[in-house]
Amino acid sequence: MNKIKFNSVIKNLKNRFSSIPALFVIVDSSEQMIHLIKNKKVIKSYSVSTAKKGMGNKEGSNQTPAGIHSIGEKIGNGAPKKRIFLDRKDTGIDWDESMSGENKILTRILRLRGLEPGVNSGPGIDSWERYIYIHGTNREDLIGTPMSHGCVCMRNKDVIDFFNSVPEDTIVVID
Repeated sequence: MNKIKFNSVIKNLKNRFSSIPALFVIVDSSEQMIHLIKNKKVIKSYSVSTAKKGMGNKEGSNQTPAGIHSIGEKIGNGAPKKRIFLDRKDTGIDWDESMSGENKILTRILRLRGLEPGVNSGPGIDSWERYIYIHGTNREDLIGTPMSHGCVCMRNKDVIDFFNSVPEDTIVVID
């Protein structure tokens, strides 16, 4: 991870919180990576895909919202790899190669809550109300390139590992 960007995230967290959380996450949209940080050190990194339409916070924009978020809800604990979720509910159907379609929500969901009023929280820009997630996808072939409708997509095996590594309320900085 770029040291300048890392230091900028640390500075923003210091401005927002009385102390830097021991565990937090950085989504680097320029690198299409997500980094799990513990005690100011990167302990795990995964390739991701953010929005095809770039970064932005407006409802209906199909863009990935920047700023400081928290994991507000974790959905799918124990579900099989490639399980399809619809409206945050387990459909009981596992995706397979014979199925087609655009980016699906598979395996796990980590729903993000924006913590910055006027940036990613509030009317018309609220990450929670926009249903912004970190989730698995059927389009693993596109991971590493922007392709989502606003969410942060991960490979299914990676989202399981990530899901098991972070509790609810973990801070997620999207940059």
